[in-house]
Amino acid sequence: MAYQIPRNVKGEGRILFIFSTKAMIYTAVGLGVGGFLWYILKMMGLGIVGIVFMILFALIGFAIGTFKVPNSVAFDITRKTGGENIDDVILRWLKFKTKNKNKIYVYTEGGTKDDR
Repeated sequence: MAYQIPRNVKGEGRILFIFSTKAMIYTAVGLGVGGFLWYILKMMGLGIVGIVFMILFALIGFAIGTFKVPNSVAFDITRKTGGENIDDVILRWLKFKTKNKNKIYVYTEGGTKDDR
């Protein structure tokens, strides 16, 4: 009889040890935005500043794709979104802001306002 042995497969989706697929995509997008700024600044004679912007945007992309919102009660945003991926929070915010219908959600201690 064969038994399945559980094993940790968390790190197997990683590319180049620190990059998950999602983090690699966000880093590439950040590099693309930084590369565009580098090209514009290079034409103005500020190539070094453009390279700094390129590295900065790549790091921001990596952070968005990798890190989670800290779970803290100090701020309202971290209390409500603590433990979620930063990119999920940003995408949800963008969806909420781009909808034509403005919806307002009211949180009360007993649930939402409609639950009363």
